[in-house]
Amino acid sequence: MECCGEEEEEDSLHQPLQLQTQIQIQILSCSDMTTMNSNFEALICKDILRIIFEKLPVADLARSACVCTLWSSVASDREIHARAFMAPWKLKHLIGNPTSPTFWRDNNTLTRFAISHPLARGDTLASLALNYSVQVTDIKRLNNMMSDHGIHSRDRLLIPVNTPDILIDATCYVELDAHAKREVAVLYLDGSPDKTPTNVLPSERGKRRVIESLRRSMHVDDATAQYYLSVSDGDPRGALLEFSKDVNWERQMRLT
Repeated sequence: MECCGEEEEEDSLHQPLQLQTQIQIQILSCSDMTTMNSNFEALICKDILRIIFEKLPVADLARSACVCTLWSSVASDREIHARAFMAPWKLKHLIGNPTSPTFWRDNNTLTRFAISHPLARGDTLASLALNYSVQVTDIKRLNNMMSDHGIHSRDRLLIPVNTPDILIDATCYVELDAHAKREVAVLYLDGSPDKTPTNVLPSERGKRRVIESLRRSMHVDDATAQYYLSVSDGDPRGALLEFSKDVNWERQMRLT
């Protein structure tokens, strides 16, 4: 037989559990929540939402943005996305704004990062791969290079990051590389980038290096290399593809 005091004590022990269950059920149903029908004032307060969202990874931020308009406005904040992007890698700073919101996604791999290497006389893909402990094929893939000769048409190369330790307390710059045709967080081992933007068209010196590289790859003269570069709107890869099509067509004509 239980006394009244014991019954009240037992009921009080179950109350926190029941309250916690009710809260969990209501949170699970927050996908149907709007700022008009929510019973949780905390969940419609921007300041509190900001504190909560700053603790979420990028994937959960994307899900939170789908709940309601208010949540979307807070979850889409650039500073919150930057913190979520930097957190797994313990970055110190991330400078620059991406041109596409998809940049923030898939930050759980090192493919979003690259090291900027200014090319010097004597540099080769093999020597760079050995120096940075990466594969030649990975350098070519990251820089959108079809052949080793592509190194002669550039002022720098992006080098894949092979260890997360190099990113700890580092500063990265969000850049859209014109040659690589991709947007990555670039790490400068010498401190900071130069004043020349990396997403501008190549200079006259750079164009000349592109033509020289195409001439060596195609085994043609400068005029022919310049022609194919012009018909491909300055894209060296497109120039090589156009040249390859013409060569194949000439071979087929000889066979007929």
